Amino acid sequence: MALAVLELLAEGPKHPYQIVQMMHERGIDRAVHTKGASVYDMVARLATAALIEPVETTREGRRPERTVYRLTEAGADELKSSLRKALEEPTREYPQFGAALMFIGALGFKEEAIKVLERRAATFEADIAAAGALLASVPEDLPRLFLIEEDYGQAMRRAELAWLRGVIGQLIDGTLDWPQILADSEWLMS
Repeated sequence: MALAVLELLAEGPKHPYQIVQMMHERGIDRAVHTKGASVYDMVARLATAALIEPVETTREGRRPERTVYRLTEAGADELKSSLRKALEEPTREYPQFGAALMFIGALGFKEEAIKVLERRAATFEADIAAAGALLASVPEDLPRLFLIEEDYGQAMRRAELAWLRGVIGQLIDGTLDWPQILADSEWLMS
């Protein structure tokens, strides 16, 4: 979120509402959690850290005051430094799906696990188709760099779909063991 706010302010001064609008218009919300209130909170934190600063405050009619912010020199340095770090250094992420897989046996029955994973695979197929349509609708003269995050997202979705199909197939053909003890566990049956 901080990177997104800093990058948008690097383009020129804006008030938080404009930042939220631009995040939605540009699809930044596909990669960054962008609840309106969290953007305003992030702007406040960045201002407290002197990475951005208010330029002006205006009020139109009965609307609330709007403070326009701009990037400071320290903010520009932080943007580049944070971006370099995020691009260079792999970090350990804790995806919800990975955590859920640790406990898949709690479903009790292999058939239930297969159904759940098949529904996830169907969702990925739909997401891949939708993103493919979006990418196909982009003007040919738009540099690929401006869509690289969506290209990456498609690659990750395709990889996970292939993995899901493999695991589902292994559960179905029995090459991925589903211990009988899981189906026999009384606490899982309730």
